[in-house]
Amino acid sequence: MTYAVETRGLSKMFGKTQALREVNLALEENKIYGLLGRNGAGKSTLIKLLTSQIFPTAGEVKVFGEVPFENAGVLSRICVIRENGTFLKEMKVKDTLQVAAAYYPNWDQSLADRMVKHFKLDLRKCYKALSLGMKSQLGMIVGLASRAPLTIFDEPYLGLDAPGRQFFYDLLLEEYMAYPRTFILATHLIDEVANLFEEVIILAGGTVKLQDQADRIKEKSFFISGPPA
Repeated sequence: MTYAVETRGLSKMFGKTQALREVNLALEENKIYGLLGRNGAGKSTLIKLLTSQIFPTAGEVKVFGEVPFENAGVLSRICVIRENGTFLKEMKVKDTLQVAAAYYPNWDQSLADRMVKHFKLDLRKCYKALSLGMKSQLGMIVGLASRAPLTIFDEPYLGLDAPGRQFFYDLLLEEYMAYPRTFILATHLIDEVANLFEEVIILAGGTVKLQDQADRIKEKSFFISGPPA
């Protein structure tokens, strides 16, 4: 079976600090996964490894059955939206969307236009001139309109009010039903997004403490708490 994401013995050291330790995952295609954990649990490190931004110290990563490192074919099937650092600061919103449209083969311009209109996002502004909420809006637009087979959101809703976040959740589900793909959402807003997830992965201290169906976790009344990740 080919998984959307598969890791075996995945570990990462930064100097003497162990960021990830022996992480083993097998994420099926066309599911919505929640990646949960406290600050420093290893969520962002794991995402960087999946998207070939850093190299593992040990272990292996496969995305759609292939090693993603220096693999343009695999990387073009991944869209990752981080809470910062996703887009060029000097680039205008309009140009950012044009670059994304050229990069992602499944780009949906009509969806991007719909979201720009809903958020009333100024296409003429440079990324660095956007408010925190506007930056989150741009990330949501690129992430959903990319229609990338693996779409990862790392805390994508900073600066958004509750209605803005709900619009994103509703649209994500709408997109998922119409165009199934694998979503990974790293978040600390557990209560808001719990109903989105089919499976939940909980990281703590750089290791996977739990991976299970979201419904089973709810039945067990399993909760995590802590500062925003």
